[in-house]
Amino acid sequence: MNPQAVFCPNLDCPARGRQGESNIGIHHEREHRYICHVCGKTFSASKGTLFYRLRTDGATVMIVIILLAYGCPVAAIVQAFGFDERTVKEWWRRAGVHCQAVHEHVVAQQPMDLGQVQADEIKVKLQGRSVWMALVIMVSTRLWLGGAISPHRDMALIEQLASKVRRMALCRPLLVAVDGFSAYVGAFQRAFRSPLPRHGRRGRCRLVAWPNIAITQVVKHRARPILPIERRIVQGSRQLVETLLQRSQGGGVINTAYIERFNATFRQRLAILARRTRCPAQQIATLTAGMYIIGCFYNLCHTHRSLRRQLWIK
Repeated sequence: MNPQAVFCPNLDCPARGRQGESNIGIHHEREHRYICHVCGKTFSASKGTLFYRLRTDGATVMIVIILLAYGCPVAAIVQAFGFDERTVKEWWRRAGVHCQAVHEHVVAQQPMDLGQVQADEIKVKLQGRSVWMALVIMVSTRLWLGGAISPHRDMALIEQLASKVRRMALCRPLLVAVDGFSAYVGAFQRAFRSPLPRHGRRGRCRLVAWPNIAITQVVKHRARPILPIERRIVQGSRQLVETLLQRSQGGGVINTAYIERFNATFRQRLAILARRTRCPAQQIATLTAGMYIIGCFYNLCHTHRSLRRQLWIK
């Protein structure tokens, strides 16, 4: 236990958020509890983490979460460890909430020069119904930027995804590569607009589109024995598209290969996403938790070469 590395979680404490100021002491070493000398409150060392108020050892819980995050079905966990299925699902839900908070703090609140983003949707079969999960990544670093889940593949789903990209994007040249779903074009065009000040005049501010935003589509026509692919430039000049392709992926043609490979990673890691799976999820909350857990594992935990690049230059 290191009192210098923690801070008081009490919202009313004047010393909340301060570390290394000798205001935190050890209250009970065996029970892993600290005490704040400013407000006098005691708190557990696991406060604010996945393991708070869990009776099972934290190492065992992490083993279960890692197995689930690498495609192991819940039924196999139950048989191997002897835990109740509801207990395993509760750990999964807790981990999902925690990973969502980490993602929002570490990734979603960091403005970046994205360069090129690719988005796509996955149809997920739940118990007795289907939902859609839309994902988006940054091509140059392969960073997962976020996702959205909806019962329908409609404009509302794509608008959620576009708003997440808009929140993280700096006002820099950006290439958006998507498939042939028509909702993408309107959603991203509306998302990347800024209000123009009216200088004292009444009424709603006029929205001005961001400059140098290119939108491309890769349309695959389902025809046998070949698969014709049509590449469209919906917005932006060809010169801008080629420049952004060279900068983000080293050249090549308009494509959605990076997000499609990322979708394959998700299907491999999350058992409920496997095609013709016999262990579908029953609730959207379970799928949401899985999306953020796999995304955080991909961004922050799993070591792979594609995330060794600098995100931006200060």
